[in-house]
Amino acid sequence: MQLKKMSLALATASLWWLGGGVAWAEEAPLAETQVEDTEQQNKIKARLAEIKAEEKAAAKAANGYYVERRSYGTQKETEPPRYVKQLNKTWLKDYDSFADVDWLDIGFEHRARFESRQNDFRRAQENIDDPILLRTRAYLGLKNILDPFRFAVEVQDSRRNHSDYNGFSDPRISNDPKDIDHADFIQGYLELYFKDSIFGKDDLGNSRPFWVRGGRLAWEDLDRRLIARNEWRNTTNSFQGIRANIGEKKNDWQLEAFAVQPVQRFANQLDQVDHAQKFYGLVGDWRGWSEYLTIQPYYFYLKQNGDRVQFDGNGASYNDRSVYSALRQAQAEVDREINTGGIRVFGIVPNTQWDFDASYIKQWGHVQRFIGSNVASGRYITVDHDAFAYNAEVGYTFNKHAWKPRFSGFYGVASGDHVSSGSASTDTSANQGFDRLFGFARPWSNNDYIQMNNIRATKVRAEFDPKVPFWDNVKVDTGFSWYRLDSATDRWAAGSNLVDITGRSGTDLGKEVDLRVRFPLNQYASLNLGYAHFWAGDFVKNAIKIASNNNDPTRSLSSDFFYTELTLLGF
Repeated sequence: MQLKKMSLALATASLWWLGGGVAWAEEAPLAETQVEDTEQQNKIKARLAEIKAEEKAAAKAANGYYVERRSYGTQKETEPPRYVKQLNKTWLKDYDSFADVDWLDIGFEHRARFESRQNDFRRAQENIDDPILLRTRAYLGLKNILDPFRFAVEVQDSRRNHSDYNGFSDPRISNDPKDIDHADFIQGYLELYFKDSIFGKDDLGNSRPFWVRGGRLAWEDLDRRLIARNEWRNTTNSFQGIRANIGEKKNDWQLEAFAVQPVQRFANQLDQVDHAQKFYGLVGDWRGWSEYLTIQPYYFYLKQNGDRVQFDGNGASYNDRSVYSALRQAQAEVDREINTGGIRVFGIVPNTQWDFDASYIKQWGHVQRFIGSNVASGRYITVDHDAFAYNAEVGYTFNKHAWKPRFSGFYGVASGDHVSSGSASTDTSANQGFDRLFGFARPWSNNDYIQMNNIRATKVRAEFDPKVPFWDNVKVDTGFSWYRLDSATDRWAAGSNLVDITGRSGTDLGKEVDLRVRFPLNQYASLNLGYAHFWAGDFVKNAIKIASNNNDPTRSLSSDFFYTELTLLGF
């Protein structure tokens, strides 16, 4: 019996030992496999990191230091404009004579926009207007073949048809150069271009070119809020003078300088240089840290000689007594010296899909003001100009989503003038109204109701690229905006100059919702559809009842704007 128990114990021990041995034998290769899998995964991760680094290096080699801003509506028009193509990259390349022509830039664009505006607050009276805006452009530029000598010419014809305001006798309405400018030059310059300049190359080996242009010029700078061609508008800002540039967007730094005079647009005659104003500027770009942010410091100087002021922004003469009184002429013919200094930073937060764009602008100088209720007893005084503006936008893009949605929030301020005496004709305080110089207004309001002056704007936006059958590159954006005046005593400039000098109408300007859809029909045609609705606030509700504003006191407190825009390209 004892022997049986011992045998059973030995057998049990043997089985345990064998089982343990088998288990150990199984665990050993399993552990080795796990180590091999971990090493393989680490190798895969390392290779993916290498591929990502290689792609980043390739992108940097192609784009240099340049990182495009993502903020809404701030992408500058290219130079030459986007509708322009190198000849041998157009359909003309199929002809043997043009197959190798890389020294000629050509472009042709026609845009037709139908607008339906109901109760347009830019007008003093409630109305329904359905204008058709036509704009035709052509461009011809010579490069490479005669370097360093180059030139370019761009012409444009802008017309407004089927509008209630084309037949009015008031030239400020019927001859409106915001929409109408018959056959004129917007560019026509000679250029000296040096691809390999004395300014050397950047650390990536990109040449830092230098060029200088003289003649008629049209371009955009910074975020387009101070200098813009105004691509949405039917007519185009242009200047005459000299513009020089060191570097290009691929480089780690770039510097631009200009000395120009704005061109006064006229609807039915050739545009003329505005000899009353001189405009100088210096704009820098620092992209050495572009993976994190791009820095743009700048300075502008605007000088106006009151003795040479002849026309308003609509081309109407201040001497024309059917339009302007002698008092209004005296108030317009003033000297001004305005310095504008600012800094802008934009970029993408590293390793995230967050983007940002922020700027601060300070203005200072001196302006004349006509004090008095009539020309005989009035006098000119000089007051300080002390204004400011700032704006910031933060956005997030869902890159992993097929539609690439981007959501953003924006807040912007441009100071308004604070009238201290209760009357503009007796006010001797400093001028605090921000001067928007030659910028554009579209991103402030899709209704065109807001300019960069006397405004506080809050916005939320959504942008996305929906995947639509049969159509590629469809783009949709929508937003909601809240508007307040910065100063209750200053005017709503785009809103038919509504003003309450007492400030009792408050600052609540209104709210706006907008929607835009853009899509190509083919490589030579594209369509743009849009809608915007505006709800007027307490300021509008009260100010339209003030008799001196000459506004319709019974008008509706909301407006609707719908448009459809077709763009055709020749090349």
